[in-house]
Amino acid sequence: MWEHEIIEYRNYLKLERSLSDNSISAYVNDIQKLTSFLILINKKNIKYSEVNSDLINQFIEYIYSLGVSPHTQSRIISGTKSFFAYLILEEKISKNPTELIESPKLNKKLPDTLNIDDIERMFLSIDMSTSEGTRNRAMLETLYSCGLRVSELINLSFQNLFLDIGFIKVIGKGSKERLVPIGSQAIKFINLYNENYRKGMNVKKGNEGYLFLNRRGSKLSRNMIFIIVKNIAISLNFKKNISPHTFRHSFATHMIEGGADLRAVQEMLGHESITTTEIYTHLNREYLREVVNKFHPRS
Repeated sequence: MWEHEIIEYRNYLKLERSLSDNSISAYVNDIQKLTSFLILINKKNIKYSEVNSDLINQFIEYIYSLGVSPHTQSRIISGTKSFFAYLILEEKISKNPTELIESPKLNKKLPDTLNIDDIERMFLSIDMSTSEGTRNRAMLETLYSCGLRVSELINLSFQNLFLDIGFIKVIGKGSKERLVPIGSQAIKFINLYNENYRKGMNVKKGNEGYLFLNRRGSKLSRNMIFIIVKNIAISLNFKKNISPHTFRHSFATHMIEGGADLRAVQEMLGHESITTTEIYTHLNREYLREVVNKFHPRS
């Protein structure tokens, strides 16, 4: 039940939240307790998008009835809330059924972002003398230039590149298409990668249209992008939790800090709801608070 989503959730906990194996197992076990409960009440075929607050409340009452310790009850509730928060983050659901469920604070924080200098450090640390390095530089430049999701990056195809006019067509969630401007630096490194390496690759059948390929000539996996970014961040001793999404978050934050219209950022990110984009106004307020604390004589 929900096997694919649970696998992706496990990858999210490992790669983006950098949790230990034991913590990941605990979170996943909490979701498996929920799915077991749904099977118990004859909801075996229910989709995760169909779970509502009434079912969540029934699940919590069931957990209470088992007589487990308050600590365990709290952890299961927190784990359940974490899973549905992940589904919201990935825009797999539009409404969170656990939103009004009372539970201990999860110490949620706004997503980490990088300043422009740190992004430049990451770019410059990449070895451009190799095919993989050139590809990685092109990928990261594109992530930051366009604010793409990882899935959108790995599915980027040649037929959707309009580099001569500075745009790419992105196939987002729900197969929705959008046109996104792409900057001159990203275009430069895409062309370098394509001309010097991509054109001469032995491409595996069925992967001919994809821009970014692995050394075997196949489309890159989502996990591979996370590993590439993590390794660069580790090599630079970054203390923040850096992932491919960090470039998307940084793109949006820097746009809004620079005065970009929220609706324009929403369009470029491919957010269905403006509410999702508004998180970056919170990030902007945090930035403004830091500026005041640093420079105001009475702060």
